[in-house]
Amino acid sequence: MKAKAPRSPYGFSRLQPLPDGPLTRLRYPGCMNGSPSSSFSSTARVTRRRVLRGLLGGGLGVGALAGVGGAQAYRLTTERVSATLPGLRSPLRVAFLTDLHYGLYVYAGSVRAWVDAVNAERPDLVLFGGDFLDLPSGDDLPPPLFAELARLSAPLGKFGVWGNHDYDSFGQQAVRWRGAQRDDWLVRQQEAASAFAQAGVTILRNEGRSLREDLHLGGVDDYWHGQIDVGAALKDAGGRPTLLLSHNPDLLPDLPRPVGLVLCGHTHGGQIRLPLVGAIHVPSKYGQRYAMGWVRGAHNTPAYVSRGLGMSGVPFRNLCTPEITLLTLKG
Repeated sequence: MKAKAPRSPYGFSRLQPLPDGPLTRLRYPGCMNGSPSSSFSSTARVTRRRVLRGLLGGGLGVGALAGVGGAQAYRLTTERVSATLPGLRSPLRVAFLTDLHYGLYVYAGSVRAWVDAVNAERPDLVLFGGDFLDLPSGDDLPPPLFAELARLSAPLGKFGVWGNHDYDSFGQQAVRWRGAQRDDWLVRQQEAASAFAQAGVTILRNEGRSLREDLHLGGVDDYWHGQIDVGAALKDAGGRPTLLLSHNPDLLPDLPRPVGLVLCGHTHGGQIRLPLVGAIHVPSKYGQRYAMGWVRGAHNTPAYVSRGLGMSGVPFRNLCTPEITLLTLKG
């Protein structure tokens, strides 16, 4: 009997790999910016419910959303943003990629296109915001992913942090279609860290690196499944300007000290957004507050939340295209 394809929690079959070769890179508008004000929140909830009922009430609505959203899901956008990092002596160009979700709806063809796009920009530093993997806990780690990431080039290096889907892929706990909990999940995590290291990507877990005399990079563990220690990640910064990587933006209100800039992912910008309504769901205890774009944390710390690259749950996006973030930082 032919084995059935694994299914996501939403009932969709895991997609087969995209054809090899770069995807067509079309410029496409990103998500709607901004969050609903508090005075709009209750109205938004009612409106969202009515819109969803009308949109999803029949097969035609589902088909239309899936068709349009499926097309948007693979239209890569490069978001070019600039910011001030006080104390920086010379400009810094950073490419930030997050939420690749390799193994569910993303395979080598997509990653190859992302790597080509980053290399064309010639950044000084490449950073990853976690959720590299979206695999059943029994699957092997994916050599094609590591082979593509090894092609990335940046003089200051490539660094990343773990996200919640990475921990699920390691088998830290039993999660529906991802399979059973693994007693050896810590071993699998270490094997993954070693594979990323061989591809030139250093995973930071509550640790940091001083990359220049005027720059310290820190990275923290996952907010949901790890143990975050911002102090440990930045303890060797001295007087250097600081960059902090965190998969989940929900740590922002609890930062124990000021940080020059925090880069986050996790939210996908909501992944599915509707006109006048915004995101249907944001996986954050703060709702829309940290859905995407520029936000602020404790001590007035600036942070940027990327929409990410892959997908989770359903195989499409709406009004929320994938993004590579290219940051130009100046002192």
